[in-house]
Amino acid sequence: MVLEAQQVKPVLNIGVVGHVDHGKSTLVKALTGVWTARHSEEIKRGMTIKLGFANASFFHCENCDYYSNSSKCPNCGGETKFIRAVSFVDSPGHEVLMARMLSGAAVMDGAMLVIAANEPTPQPQTREHFAALDVIGVKNLVIVQNKVDVVTPERAKQNYKEIKQMVAGTWAEKAPVIPVSALRGANLSELIRTLIECIPVPKKDPTAQMKMYVIRSFDINKPGTSPREFRGGVVGGSIVSGVLRIGDEIEILPGYKVDGKQVYEPLTATVEGLKSEDFELQAADPGGLIGVQTDLDPSVTKADSLVGSFAGKPGTLPKPTTELTIEAHVFQRVIGTKEMATLEPLKTGEQIVVAVGPAITSGIVKIYKKNHLDVKLGRPVVTETGARIAFARKVQDKWRLTGYGILK
Repeated sequence: MVLEAQQVKPVLNIGVVGHVDHGKSTLVKALTGVWTARHSEEIKRGMTIKLGFANASFFHCENCDYYSNSSKCPNCGGETKFIRAVSFVDSPGHEVLMARMLSGAAVMDGAMLVIAANEPTPQPQTREHFAALDVIGVKNLVIVQNKVDVVTPERAKQNYKEIKQMVAGTWAEKAPVIPVSALRGANLSELIRTLIECIPVPKKDPTAQMKMYVIRSFDINKPGTSPREFRGGVVGGSIVSGVLRIGDEIEILPGYKVDGKQVYEPLTATVEGLKSEDFELQAADPGGLIGVQTDLDPSVTKADSLVGSFAGKPGTLPKPTTELTIEAHVFQRVIGTKEMATLEPLKTGEQIVVAVGPAITSGIVKIYKKNHLDVKLGRPVVTETGARIAFARKVQDKWRLTGYGILK
C-alpha cells in the first residue's frame, strides 16, 4: 500500500491492543505508514512503552471493491473514493505496562485485538487486554489474527478455533476474526472494510460542554530556540464532547504539580493552535487525537507532566478529588498470568492502582465490603458519577488488572 496524505481530521479512535510481540506496531505501520515506537528506549528494546499514535485515511475502489489508504488503488490502479479518517492508539502489550494500556482505553471508540497465529491462544496479556476492553466499556471489537504467513494452513485454522473458543459466551462472541500478515501487507483490504463496518463513528453533540482527555503533554521547543520563535506548551488527547476552537480559553484540572509538594495548581490557558498530526485545524470536535498549542509555559507541559488531566471551558469541569467510592467487582483469579492464580480478598490498607478516565494513580483501600469500595488516591483526579474505572493489584511483584467498578 502507498500511504496517502492526511485528508481530514479523524472521526474516531481505534485502539490496538494485545500480547507483547504479536505485531501491533507493525500492523499500525502497515495501515498508516507510521511506526509508533518513536522514543529511544522503545527503539532500543523493540517494544511499545508509551502510547503510540498514528492517523490514516481510508479509501474504497468501486471498480475492484478494494480498500486501502491510497487515493490510487494499489490493486487495479483506478481512482478511489475517500471513506473515513481514523486515529490509531497503539497500546503497550507488556505485562508491566498494563496501566498505560488502560489510560489509552479511555479514548478508544473501538479496538483491534491483535493475536499472533504462531502462539497458543490466549496468551496472558491477550486475556488481560480483552478483559480491560470490557471493563472500560470498549465494545466495538475486531479481532486481527496476525502472522498467518509464518504458520501452516493447519496451524492457522487451529489458532482460529482457539480464538473463537476464547470469546465464546462473552460480549465479543460475534466479533469478526480477520487473518492478516501485517509484515507482508496481506489481507489489509478486508481488515479496513471490517473496521469501517464494525466500528461506527460516535454520535456528536456540538452544543455540549467541551471536555477533553489529556493523554500527552510536551514542550516542542528545541534547544537553542530563539525567544522570538519560542512556543507555548502542548497538550494532546481526544475531545470527548463539544467543540474546541482557536482563541478559546480552557481550564486544565487537576493541573500542575508544584515542585516538591503534593499540591496541584489548576491551569488556565488560551488555545493558540490545533493540529491533527500535521493537519492544522481552526476547530476540533470529538473523534481522533489532536494536539492543542497553548500559551502555557512549556515547563509545565514537558515530559507528559499533565497526562491524566481533563480540559474544558473554565468553571465547567467537576472539582478534582482524592476520595473515590466505587461499586466494585473484584476478579476471583489473576487473568494476566499463565497460572490464573486465585486472588485473595481486598484488604483495608492495601495499595492498588486505579484507572479513572485518562488518569492512572495509586490508591489505598479504606473500606471494602460487599462490593462497596472506598479508596484514598495518591493524587487528585477529575471524575464524574457513573464513570467506569479499573484497578490493578500487585501480584508476584507486578501490577495486574484485578477488578473494575462504577463510581458512585
